[in-house]
Amino acid sequence: MSSFVLDKEAFVRRVKRLYTEWKAPSTGHDDALGNLDCIMSVVGCDEDVIYSKSLALQIWLLGYELTDTISVFASDAIYFLTSKKKIEFLKQAQNISEEGVPEIKLLVRDRTDKDKGNFEKLIKSIQNSKKGKRLGVFSKDSYPGEYCESWKKILMESQFEHVDISTIIAYLMCPKDESEINNIRKASLVSMDIFNKYLKDEIMDIIDSDRKVKHTKLSDGCDAAIAEKKYTSGLDPRLLDMAYPPIIQSGGSYSLKFSAASDKNVLHFGVIVCSLGARYKSYCSNISRTFLVNPTEAMQENYTFLVNVQEEILKLLVPGAKLCEVYEKTLAHVKKEKPNMVDNLTKTFGFAMGLEFRENSIVIGPKCQALIKKNMVFNLHVGISNLTNPEAADKEGKTYALFIGDTVLVGEQSPASVMTPSKKKIKNVGIFIKDDSEEEDVDDKKASKEDQGSEILGRSKRNAVLDSKLRNEINTEEKRKEHQRELAQQLNARAKERLAKQGNSKEVEKVRKNTVSYKSISQMPREPEVKDLKLYVDKKYETVIMPVFGIQVPFHISTIKNISQSVEGEYTYLRINFFHPGATMGRNEGGLYPQPEATFVKEVTYRSSNLKEHGEVVAPSANLNNAFRLIKEVQKRFKTREAEEREKEDLVKQDTLILSQNKGNPKLKDLYIRPNIVTKRMTGSLEAHTNGFRYISVRGDKVDILYNNIKSAFFQPCDGEMIILLHFHLKYAIMFGKKKHVDVQFYTEVGEITTDLGKHQHMHDRDDLAAEQAERELRHKLKTAFKSFCEKVETMTKSIVEFDTPFRELGFPGAPFRSTVTLQPTSGSLVNLTEWPPFVITLDDVELVHFERVQFHLRNFDMIFVFKEYNKKVAMVNAIPMNMLDHVKEWLNSCDIRYSEGVQSLNWQKIMKTIVDDPQGFFEQGGWSFLDPESDGEEDNETAESEEDEAYNPTDAETDEESEEDSEYSEASEDESDDSDEDLGSDEESGKDWSDLEREAAEEDRNHDYQPTDDKRNGTKFETKKSDMSSKHSRRDREEQRSSSSHSKKHKSNSSSSSSHLKSSSSKHGSSSSPSKSSKDKYHNRDKHHSSSSGHKSSSKSKDHDRKRSREDSRDNGHKAKKSRR
Repeated sequence: MSSFVLDKEAFVRRVKRLYTEWKAPSTGHDDALGNLDCIMSVVGCDEDVIYSKSLALQIWLLGYELTDTISVFASDAIYFLTSKKKIEFLKQAQNISEEGVPEIKLLVRDRTDKDKGNFEKLIKSIQNSKKGKRLGVFSKDSYPGEYCESWKKILMESQFEHVDISTIIAYLMCPKDESEINNIRKASLVSMDIFNKYLKDEIMDIIDSDRKVKHTKLSDGCDAAIAEKKYTSGLDPRLLDMAYPPIIQSGGSYSLKFSAASDKNVLHFGVIVCSLGARYKSYCSNISRTFLVNPTEAMQENYTFLVNVQEEILKLLVPGAKLCEVYEKTLAHVKKEKPNMVDNLTKTFGFAMGLEFRENSIVIGPKCQALIKKNMVFNLHVGISNLTNPEAADKEGKTYALFIGDTVLVGEQSPASVMTPSKKKIKNVGIFIKDDSEEEDVDDKKASKEDQGSEILGRSKRNAVLDSKLRNEINTEEKRKEHQRELAQQLNARAKERLAKQGNSKEVEKVRKNTVSYKSISQMPREPEVKDLKLYVDKKYETVIMPVFGIQVPFHISTIKNISQSVEGEYTYLRINFFHPGATMGRNEGGLYPQPEATFVKEVTYRSSNLKEHGEVVAPSANLNNAFRLIKEVQKRFKTREAEEREKEDLVKQDTLILSQNKGNPKLKDLYIRPNIVTKRMTGSLEAHTNGFRYISVRGDKVDILYNNIKSAFFQPCDGEMIILLHFHLKYAIMFGKKKHVDVQFYTEVGEITTDLGKHQHMHDRDDLAAEQAERELRHKLKTAFKSFCEKVETMTKSIVEFDTPFRELGFPGAPFRSTVTLQPTSGSLVNLTEWPPFVITLDDVELVHFERVQFHLRNFDMIFVFKEYNKKVAMVNAIPMNMLDHVKEWLNSCDIRYSEGVQSLNWQKIMKTIVDDPQGFFEQGGWSFLDPESDGEEDNETAESEEDEAYNPTDAETDEESEEDSEYSEASEDESDDSDEDLGSDEESGKDWSDLEREAAEEDRNHDYQPTDDKRNGTKFETKKSDMSSKHSRRDREEQRSSSSHSKKHKSNSSSSSSHLKSSSSKHGSSSSPSKSSKDKYHNRDKHHSSSSGHKSSSKSKDHDRKRSREDSRDNGHKAKKSRR
């Protein structure tokens, strides 16, 4: 026990309270403590005893349970008789010397004489305390064992008058101090986590999978969950325990008492009543809820009434009120609202709670006269039993009960604060299941009737995978399409009806206010510059006075568009441009000029010398320089003021924030605000008041957000994010930082957003592991704090403000602005809150969604949101991956939002303008059905496009010309490719050796006679024409062509010049084939008899041919050498 530390401050404070109450009782309903001479308590060793007054008093004073310990509180001293180890712990209290705290005397147990000597000392101390007759004891506490029995026997022999002080000590300990409230708050958090994260999810899973699970198994699961860290909010499991065995009841058998036990019956899918409570450092908490599976309207009405009754009791729990009066007022409320429910109500509405789970003497009942004090903690519960449900399909569902309970703390003001603010409205506890039989087509009705036997037993077919997996897979798309067809039919009717109600209200065209510089000539300045016909800037009236033809003419600063100044040689020029019709002042400038047909001054230029004359102090151009500077200054000030006025003109006046003086207001500290109030980012605190939030920065800037101006509130935890935030999407813009804002966000960073890459890091580095652990703890702490803040606000505002949390698992990527972000659906919106600017679409405002660029060969598609308010600009999300299309469709379909798709991007600005201009004509022509790919309009568009495609039919002549051009182009490319091939080595080189080719050529020479030149020329032309009209030759055909042309050339010794001319002409027209051309060049240069023709060829060949010729000459030399050897 030496390792345990006594909280001396708490010990002194509580001992003083005990002795003060003993000497001067303040309790009006029980004065038993004031008549006592001494107080005694015994704590034995019995594992079966969980709660006792003696144990509660001991833990309240010392903070720990000390078994086999006798405590005697005399008027002048406090005696403790216990073992040696426990005495070591109690020595920490012995050294305390505080006024109002009696002396602490410690007695060590002596087992040799069975503590007879110690018992005698204690008896004498009791006899010496005051009169020594009346002894305050806890009469109901009884511990087994020789030690306790011996002490009990000696007390009986001493014949003291025993007075039961259980009630008065319980009332003394009932108001909790700060440390006790913190312990109960932690216990409440564990109760909520086990209920929400384990029990609620488990029940939902059982209903989903249609499993048979006993109540006792669910209760045992809750008992086991308290040992798991994920359900204990990071608290030490050794300090945690269940306050009582969790109670799960269903199937018509309900007992709305905490002494009830979970039976072995199977969970019935009807009304499920759950109660559980956790203890932390022996301080108790409780939460009770009722789940309703497919409730009828009457059941929902009764449950809502029960929630309202609990809220009424919370209002009545104020310091100074009697508990019996709270009960009577609640009963009167029930008699007024639903008199038939009075007999069904629970007999009491709660009891005090703390170190003991139930304090029987402090009950919200008809006979308890105890006064409520600040910081009392109650287990507030209210229930209705023995209700009947005539619409139930089975026997178990005929009878049901409703029960809700919470741990509540009494504050200074009404209402009491709920420490277990788990949501309990019908939408949070109601489980609405649709049977497959309701969704099947008419053909499947017979099958569904056969399956009603299982439904009668209360088992839903919500996820009956084995029964309907294949059918569901086939019918999912069909059901979705069918649902969309129904939505399409409703869409036009609702839109038409809505527009009819709105009437023909059109936006009033804004007219630019006619600014007047001076209302009378008396306001004109009398400055020397005005008299001297110089430029003068009047800052007071924001006017520039300019000399025009010797007359001073005032121009208001709003008429000046811009000014420019330049210096050219000896002169300075000042050019002033004015606004006029046709100037670029925006898209709509029609109503900005009251008299657009009048004559306007477009620009004025002034010139002044830079040279000083004799006797002048400054140069004349100084006036222009000064005017330029002042005009810029006044213009800037005027534009800033106009911008602020424009920002403010659409603002809706907000109510005044009513500050709450209650110290227990929900509050979060060290938050950043987006957008920033000033350029520099600053932290501040967000506090909830009576009718709104107030954010105060460290600099003192204030931002007020009223509850009635919040359209949507979001809480995004830090799971997978680097920030945790609260976001408010407002109905009307508010003004701060000189700008209007509809979205306001409060956030704090979790961990390091930037990482130092230069830092040496290792995966097993202790510092890094410690930092990761610290970040995990910080994340959990922040998440708990933010969640607690949201729940307190929802309770305080009676759900006027409800925080939505985005469903991260339903998110999909998209680019609503410049960058791609993750868009996450909530229960009523589609949001991205992490990146700035935020993207918030309220689904109730959406008329329909259209998908653009939906084509199989594209990776992405776009998503267009058309709002019910047609004057509002459509919202667009770009670059959504194509594989997310079905996911997005399924989500929209589940939200009952009509969607359509198309392959093209539409001009939405023009479409919406057309609709707004003539809504009646739009709906007469089919309304939004034009977006449907199966609509007539779409088919007409397709036929029109096909007609346009068939409008242009090219003629045969054009086709021939194009084919000839193509062949020439391909032939020219073949020429180039062959030339390049010759540079690297021709096809013939790779196919046959030179000697083989020469041998073949000689054989051809012997077999063929010489042909006339004209015939050959004609033959060449014919071959060229044929090559033009033909497709590509195979490699073998090209080789044969080359060989035949080369053989014919060898027989043309008398016509070499004519053949060269023929070649040059054919190359110009691009008509000779490249294979024949290359073979001519090779063999022509190789033949000795054709050396005289080289001069003619040099004039018509390019440098490339010269290079080829030189390479081929070298090859010829090698070939000659071969011939000589042969």
